[in-house]
Parts: sequence; C-alpha cells; structure tokens
Amino acid sequence: MKLLKDDSEAVFEQLYKTYFRQLHAYAFTILKDWDVAEEVVQGLFLQFWENRKWSTAVSLKAYLYKSIYHDCLNYIRRQKVALKYQTFTAYAMKNETDDAAGRLNLSELEKDLDSALDKLPDKCREVFQLSRFEELKYKEIADHLDISVKTVETHIGKALRILKKEMQAYLPLIIMMLFNRFRS
Repeated sequence: MKLLKDDSEAVFEQLYKTYFRQLHAYAFTILKDWDVAEEVVQGLFLQFWENRKWSTAVSLKAYLYKSIYHDCLNYIRRQKVALKYQTFTAYAMKNETDDAAGRLNLSELEKDLDSALDKLPDKCREVFQLSRFEELKYKEIADHLDISVKTVETHIGKALRILKKEMQAYLPLIIMMLFNRFRS
C-alpha cells in the first residue's frame, strides 16, 4: 500500500488486474447489466487512483467490495430518480399536448359539425336538433312539430346518414373521445 500511495502506476495496474474481474462479476450480480457494471468498477478504480485515501486498518479487498456495493446502489437510486423525472415529464407533456390538441380538434369538430348540419334539409335539421341537442323523445318531437313518430324516425335516419358521410374524417376522434370518457 505504501507503493500505491507513492503513485506507483505498476502497483495500481497490478491491483486493477487482480480485482477487476471479481468486482465486475459482483457488480453485475447487483446491476444485471454488463456494461454498467464495467463502468461502475472502472469508476471505482479511477476514484481510488485519484484519491488514494485508503485506510490500512481495513482490508483492501473488503474496501473494494464495499465500495462497489455502495456505488451500485447509488447508480440504481440515480436511475430511479431519472425514471421518475422522465415519467413525470412525459406525463406532463402528454397532458399539455392532449389538452391543446383536444381543444384544437374540438373546435374544428364543432365548426365542421355546424357545416354538416347546414347541409341537412330544414325539417330534417330541426328534427335532429330537437332530438340530439334538446334531448326530446321522438313522441315529443312529433307532437311539437305536428308530424308522425314515423316521420321523426325517417328524418333522424336521414340526418344520421348525411352526418356520417360528412363527418367520416372525425369518426376515429369521436370514438377515441367516447372511449376516454367511458374509461374515466
């Protein structure tokens, strides 16, 4: 150890060759990653060379193994913190993106829906709006407009066919919105 403290590179090299494989195998059992285990062991030896503050009261082998153990645990802790940060950041970005995209898509959807409703015949549009937006039952619509329930059904069917054709590009979005609403 006196030679090591006196900056003897040959002694350090011998120490490295003697313990590297054993320490690497030990680090690998903890980390389960060959390359990371190698980096941790190399980092330990680099730190050992730079500091050369080792107490002769403790066995060198015990010191190296204990150091690898702690370095591996520190690496795992850093990875957990990084993963939490990445997860949080990804979640926050997804929510911001989803909100912005949702508002954009919703305003486009509303504009295109108004345009599609304008393409409906007047009576058909009136029946559809009473049914879907005012939530009246077919019988109530029939009484209100003084038409038969069968005529209401015909107008609703026609409106749905026209709207389906006009709003076809939005069907995946509508399905996704409905799916998310039911999931929540």
